[in-house]
Amino acid sequence: MPNSGVFVVAVSGGVDSMALLHMLLAKKQTAEHPFIIIVAHLDHGIRSDSAEDRKLVQEVAKSYGVPFVYDEVALGEGANEQQARKVRYEFLYKVKQNSAADAIVTAHHGDDLLETAIINISRGTGRKGLTSLQNTNEVIRPLLKLSKKDLHNYAIAHDLKWREDSTNFDTKYRRNHIRHNVLSKLDNKTKNELKQLINRTSIANNQIDEILESMLEQHSNDNQLNRHWLISLPHNVGLEIIATWLRQNDYRDFDRKTLERLLVAAKVSQKGNKIEVIKNAKMLVHKDSLELVK
Repeated sequence: MPNSGVFVVAVSGGVDSMALLHMLLAKKQTAEHPFIIIVAHLDHGIRSDSAEDRKLVQEVAKSYGVPFVYDEVALGEGANEQQARKVRYEFLYKVKQNSAADAIVTAHHGDDLLETAIINISRGTGRKGLTSLQNTNEVIRPLLKLSKKDLHNYAIAHDLKWREDSTNFDTKYRRNHIRHNVLSKLDNKTKNELKQLINRTSIANNQIDEILESMLEQHSNDNQLNRHWLISLPHNVGLEIIATWLRQNDYRDFDRKTLERLLVAAKVSQKGNKIEVIKNAKMLVHKDSLELVK
């Protein structure tokens, strides 16, 4: 659990986040140093009954005597997981900035860790995708060692109220498909082995990233990358360099196909060509360099 400071707690109204909020408040009561919680709730506008989630979270925050902040968007029933995630984090970071908070706290747990790893493997996001659900300086995930079952039992034991999201059972969403049709088929031994693999990969990733960043420091300048040096590298190393370069410039929603496309473009495209990276971002090809432009 986080220590002293100001924290924006993402609370959807589901069992996971309601258990998290209760745990944080218990921590707050015994903390030796100032510990401020701001409850943040976003109504995605995907379900017709989503306003009831907000009412529950608002009532609980009021009963606990902690600040409550919420916003509404209208994604509609056809929204996908990436759209929902994007607007959710935009909202949370906005609340963090406006409140001068130290970090965002989310209720991601051990099952989420495995689901995200499997989803990213299927998307071809490579070594980084396998370990993407980790703690960072800006986003703290204190429940990663607990399971969904642990949180459900905690909520029952403490007589907590929560709302079930009906879309959690709709397997047209990739995460739900993984949850109900893949992860549920794995025994505990296999799950633990996957968690150990994620931990080992996380350690290796940190070491690899240090090497890649050191290489980039010598051959890039902010949003520009030395084209001749890039194409002289082995293919897989070139892919890693482009991925690190994109992340350094705050582009993260890419997969291996995107990296392959950009590396091929770096090798064969004519000077002046603009290659789409992701929506609203392009890679401009110069004679001697590559440039990321909005």
